[in-house]
Amino acid sequence: MNLNIIGYFIYLCITIFIILKVGKICYKNGNIYVADLIPDHTDICQKINQVLLLAYYLLNIGYCAMTLISWQKIISSTQLIETICIKTAVIIFIISILHYLNILIITKYIQKLIHNNKN
Repeated sequence: MNLNIIGYFIYLCITIFIILKVGKICYKNGNIYVADLIPDHTDICQKINQVLLLAYYLLNIGYCAMTLISWQKIISSTQLIETICIKTAVIIFIISILHYLNILIITKYIQKLIHNNKN
């Protein structure tokens, strides 16, 4: 059997599991964070958090699927493990960067929005 197909399957299982788990945790904890930024607007906070979760899933799972075309032909089990580890590490790195960018952007935007509404 082609090692690339085995690698694709393992990679997608690992990364999709990580994406779904991290998304669930960020969504659960994000409700509290967004609610703190926009007090007395729980319905808006919930909608913002749902949109963020959907965008997170689409972006990350789509990126994972797109990276499959960049894989070279895998000829050994060692290369298979190395490729899966490298590709998974890249996804984890991207997820962490996106998480911090989301927090930074939302915090800056919401604070600006609140400040403008007070004036």
